[in-house]
Amino acid sequence: MSALRRTVIPMLLVAAVAFVLYWPLMIWANSGPAARALANGAELGCATPVSCAFSLRNPVLPAPGQLAQGFGNLSLPPTGPASAPYNAAVTLLETAVGLLLASAVGLLMAVLLVLSRSFERATLPWLVASQTVPIVAIAPMLAVLLGQYGVQGWLPKALIAAYIAFFPITVGMSKGLRSPDPLQLDLLRTYRATRTQEFALLRLPASLPYLFTALKVASTAALVGSIVAEISTISFSGLGKMLAENSRASDTVALWVIMIYGALLGTALVGLIGLLERWVTPWRAAR
Repeated sequence: MSALRRTVIPMLLVAAVAFVLYWPLMIWANSGPAARALANGAELGCATPVSCAFSLRNPVLPAPGQLAQGFGNLSLPPTGPASAPYNAAVTLLETAVGLLLASAVGLLMAVLLVLSRSFERATLPWLVASQTVPIVAIAPMLAVLLGQYGVQGWLPKALIAAYIAFFPITVGMSKGLRSPDPLQLDLLRTYRATRTQEFALLRLPASLPYLFTALKVASTAALVGSIVAEISTISFSGLGKMLAENSRASDTVALWVIMIYGALLGTALVGLIGLLERWVTPWRAAR
């Protein structure tokens, strides 16, 4: 309970400070557009730029009341195909599948990198180069390629998420597998431990903190990859689809609501991985 309190209380303090600062920032950001609109003779239903800052149709920063109304409009009914909760669930599915695929590929690559220096020298530069390709460019190409084989729907987005997420897992896990002290490795070899025993008894347990750190980074990368893939390809559901539609409609309040849903989704993913880390590595939680 004390560990949970140490985590929750700072988060609540940051949230309270952000809420207090949001009001003056919102008024400052919206007063300029409101003043220009009033100067041009627009009928905004308010007399001063400050009062108009709370009721602009497309504000730079929505007022709390506008955000609340936007959440209501986009969240109800929660199972509707146009609702944010439903589309967030679709994006979560794509992200989770992509993260699982990335974990499988990343763990395999990390083991191979540790086992063979030749394999590392041959493949690591290409792994780095793969992450320099813009996801906006590769997403449509991958969707078209997979579509030729009948692979459509959420699966191409999950593959794109895996493509983005496997690299931090590979790098983090390979670093963790190399983290044991050389004296510990020498001790195992003194007892004639096999490579399998060396990995199972020493390298794998030592790499778990690195793995979970990499998973937290990869989960947010996979989420971004899923949303970008939904925007860059033909999508019928997902937060990316909602972002594209509301961006074309210039509905800034809806865009803010969708972005907040995405932020909450990323926070939930990192939190779940943190809980899994506490369960798998209880000796670290006890520190």
